[in-house]
Amino acid sequence: MKILILGAGAIGGYVGGRLHQSGADVTFLVREKRHEALQRDGLVIKSTKGDITQKVKTVTSGDSGGPYDVVLLTCKAYDLDSAMDAIAPAVGAGTVIVPLLNGMHHLDTLDARFGTDKAVGGLARVGVAMNEQGWILHTSPFAAISFGERDGKPPRAALVEFDAAIKKSGVDGGLNPNIVQDLWDKWIMLCTLAATCCLMRGASGDILEADEGRAIVLETVEEGRKVAAAAGHDPGEKGIATIRSFLTVKGSKFAASMLHDLEKGAMVEADHVVGDMIARAKKAGIATPNLRLAYAHLQVYLARRGRDGAAKPAP
Repeated sequence: MKILILGAGAIGGYVGGRLHQSGADVTFLVREKRHEALQRDGLVIKSTKGDITQKVKTVTSGDSGGPYDVVLLTCKAYDLDSAMDAIAPAVGAGTVIVPLLNGMHHLDTLDARFGTDKAVGGLARVGVAMNEQGWILHTSPFAAISFGERDGKPPRAALVEFDAAIKKSGVDGGLNPNIVQDLWDKWIMLCTLAATCCLMRGASGDILEADEGRAIVLETVEEGRKVAAAAGHDPGEKGIATIRSFLTVKGSKFAASMLHDLEKGAMVEADHVVGDMIARAKKAGIATPNLRLAYAHLQVYLARRGRDGAAKPAP
């Protein structure tokens, strides 16, 4: 099985590195600067599950080495258009695209570009970051990706083989027959976390210290739940209880990566995580007052960032 991973950043670098370490045929599609660094220094992973430094295969064009059996997309949602252009030459008749992006809108975009039979559902739960040296830092006890057919049919052969490779690599997860529901569950939690953290400029625990903090968090969860229910994917009482429990732990340092990006003056996935949830709510006639306020706040940030070149980091 030939696997192409778009990018060798935090998630792509970690998952691809573990796959390569276990003997999988992995190639990283990267920009020229990252290509040079990886060829010179190797892919460096510092992890609670063991450090590795290894030479890996890299290409700077999707024309090289393809077609591939699996293409793993680990880009940010706002980079999806350029990512699709980059992987297009690597996608053959039997290629399956496994996107690990947040939200749901990317699936519509991939379907429009490659056809409805190419992209499956996928999500990542990996606590990683990349430092200035280009090292992948994995400091949490969890590292998992899951993927599966969106129509509930038995998985195609390439997914079964990819599942075996993931399990051999030591990365948790693999095939998930309920991937679409899990995507919605994660989106509800992430959308709530991103909206509240960015609006109130704090982690979950900080928000809960405010007089109305817990109530606002739970109201925002309910807004997302109503949208999911309208799409036929209500998490149910058990699922929604799990989401609430993650977001209501007193003293928690749990915060959306979008908050960290915003505080650095970087680009954020506001449209894809919060904006798209609101758009779906409007189509279903669902009110989302908390999400609307948070999204307006993020839109102002993006407007200032576009006007000034980069928004000033928050104090």
